Amino acid sequence: MTGLLRSWGAGDETALARLTDLLLPELRRIAHRYRRDEREADSLQTTALVNEVYLRLIEIRNIDWQHRSQFFGLIAQLMRRILVDAARKRAALKRGSGLSIVDLDEAQVPAPEADGLLLALDEALEEFARIAPRQAKVVELRYFGGLSEEETAEVLQSSPRTVRRDWQFAKVWLTRELSAGH
Repeated sequence: MTGLLRSWGAGDETALARLTDLLLPELRRIAHRYRRDEREADSLQTTALVNEVYLRLIEIRNIDWQHRSQFFGLIAQLMRRILVDAARKRAALKRGSGLSIVDLDEAQVPAPEADGLLLALDEALEEFARIAPRQAKVVELRYFGGLSEEETAEVLQSSPRTVRRDWQFAKVWLTRELSAGH
């Protein structure tokens, strides 16, 4: 996989196609996991989300890929942007929703329906990144990227224990932040 990433980074377009074939099941798993947590029926379908990630990937040029975890970090960022952009578009079409309880792992967070949660989470995550950038990256990788503790630790080149502590801290901070607005 790292060899394909490096070939693609060096400009070999066929490497991206081979890489996509290799990673498609993993991308679908990540997208499906996120979609499973969504409550909104009109949000992006798994295939549409994966296709949008692929379209954005083919626009990327000249990355010096060092390892596969770097790639999954990029995937998490792309999914976050795609999902937030789609939520913004839907929110522009409809205004106002009731509150529901949304499970951010084990923390129960009162928030608007799925689009409102996604937008509120994105905004809170931007603020959190200014205070605690590593912990915000953990949220992005785990929540938006669907990575496990171990995979997140690999991407961030830290220990699973550090990731676990960062995740717990982030959940507390985000729960407080998201609850304060409601």
